[in-house]
Amino acid sequence: MSSILKAKKEIIEIGKRMYAKGYVVASEGNMSIRIGENRILVTPAGKNKGFLKEKDLVLVDLKGKKISGNLEPSSELRMQLFVYQKRKDINAAVHAHAPYSLAFACARIPLAQNLLPEVIMFLGEIPLTLYATPTTEEVPSSLAPFIEKHNAFLLENHGVLTLGKDIFEAYNRLEMVEHLARVNLLCKILGKTEELSKESLDKLEKLKKI
Repeated sequence: MSSILKAKKEIIEIGKRMYAKGYVVASEGNMSIRIGENRILVTPAGKNKGFLKEKDLVLVDLKGKKISGNLEPSSELRMQLFVYQKRKDINAAVHAHAPYSLAFACARIPLAQNLLPEVIMFLGEIPLTLYATPTTEEVPSSLAPFIEKHNAFLLENHGVLTLGKDIFEAYNRLEMVEHLARVNLLCKILGKTEELSKESLDKLEKLKKI
């Protein structure tokens, strides 16, 4: 859990990182952090995430009612709230339009996932969810089959959503998904993709339990 002041500084920092890496442009993307049991600090609608100020951020409860803030919360508030309603272990969520990941999402091609040991060890499977109209209840519905067991999602024609125990873990998972998407694309250009063998995967699974 985070204090409001600490959470505001963290969201601003991650917004700068996302913008610097080209994971969001203009007013794209959104982020949130759980504050206590029943409050969520979320980015505002219509603001560039690379230039956020503390006064821009909005505090809401788990039903979406605004508690404080001069601006309106993200238009994807339904998606953000759904995460916290379903996952008590999650304290932060990041949504971005990172270009390599978004390209696979728009092509509706799942990522080849058993390529990099680090992804298997620290991220796990990344499901490709069915297309859902942004800002609507369709988005939580598209996540529902996967939300309880996964921490990263490729959203058809929409981008990437990653979760974490804090916003830095959620952001690092975003970086990992985008890196995997880039590797996937380069393998396709090279004309060959070799996923790890079952034996190798079994060894990695054992290491995860140590």
